Amino acid sequence: MDDGLIRPLRERFLSPISRAFFPECVSGTLDSHKAFVVTYRIGQDLDLDYHYDNAEVTVNISLDDSFEGGDLYFGSMRGRTPPCDTSFARCVHECGRGVLHRGQHMHGAMPLESGERQNLIVWVRSSGVRNALCPMCGQPPVLMETEGSGDGFTTKQVDVCTTV
Repeated sequence: MDDGLIRPLRERFLSPISRAFFPECVSGTLDSHKAFVVTYRIGQDLDLDYHYDNAEVTVNISLDDSFEGGDLYFGSMRGRTPPCDTSFARCVHECGRGVLHRGQHMHGAMPLESGERQNLIVWVRSSGVRNALCPMCGQPPVLMETEGSGDGFTTKQVDVCTTV
């Protein structure tokens, strides 16, 4: 699925759109990603608390319409307002449609009322941004060599960022 769908989606569509809408999030290019499916169902995961993503840009695509509730809600950008800020914009998810937003945009999912909801989440990352500053801890990264691919860092291959 990665080479046939997610990589072309990132390279052909998400990178150019993100450069146009969120130029401050892209240093050079969006050159890595993490894709996964989340499932919400009654009796299991019903909602998702207010958070930000480990990504410069996120796309959240609704894969079905067999549910009620579960709307997304968006607050302010991480660090821009006090944590007690309660002004939110609500976004109703529709099957086959995606929501593109900055990874640092605080958001969550309202409780599911019925059915099952599945979403494809793609976290798109920029090594140019990450090599300068870790988006999760806000500090310059301490890079550690590792085998395999990392979390969007390219100064060396890494899979962790720690603060000293």
